[in-house]
Amino acid sequence: ETQPLVTHTSNGWIKPRYPRGIFLFSILFGLFFIIKAKKKGSKLLLSLGFIYIFAALVYTGDIIDFLTILLTDTNFNYPEMICLINWMWFPCAILCAMYIGSLLLTPEKKWYMMSIYIVLSIIFELFLFIGRYNSYSWEPLPSPEGSDIINDSLITGSVVWILGLIFLFSIFIFLGLGLLIKGIQSSGVLRRNFFLISTGAIIYILGAIFDGLFLPGIHLIFVRTAMALSAWFFYFGLKT
Repeated sequence: ETQPLVTHTSNGWIKPRYPRGIFLFSILFGLFFIIKAKKKGSKLLLSLGFIYIFAALVYTGDIIDFLTILLTDTNFNYPEMICLINWMWFPCAILCAMYIGSLLLTPEKKWYMMSIYIVLSIIFELFLFIGRYNSYSWEPLPSPEGSDIINDSLITGSVVWILGLIFLFSIFIFLGLGLLIKGIQSSGVLRRNFFLISTGAIIYILGAIFDGLFLPGIHLIFVRTAMALSAWFFYFGLKT
């Protein structure tokens, strides 16, 4: 009997089990923002575009497994490669997000802040590739093979899991709460822009958490719609 797609794993961090829509959505929005950034000469929009591109690449391994199933009716034979291909892009998205946050909140100290997160990202990558099986895991291949995509996760309590938590918490603090406070202290167009970016960050992060932690259901329609709308909050907040 074919098993339904699920979102929970036995180890730790998880990702939504329907990667195609998220992958396509992130790529399209990322390219849109990059094109707009080139026309406007905006570093902020360019960074936003790369955030969505890298967010899409986090699902590259899932897409490879999905295409392998379509072509061969079996899963990709190297699940550990899926883990590495997926999670290696995660720090890249975080660095782009923190660049936006540092540029808006502490522009005079942005490279001090960026240096910290670059070092943390390097540590993340080192433990991901060198630590290997102590950093990530995957569920047993589905039975019958090819009936589901391989589900991978970062192991709870591992160095990469802890760093991932720090990364997400940092984005929530800087882009979410930090810009919310900045907006309250500002006025006019600047106030509006800070509120828009803050709203986009909070919606996207909370949406990603809900998308990954709960079983598929009608609620995911609203969650993913909200995540799609968050891109426009970012765009209108950063375009001027």
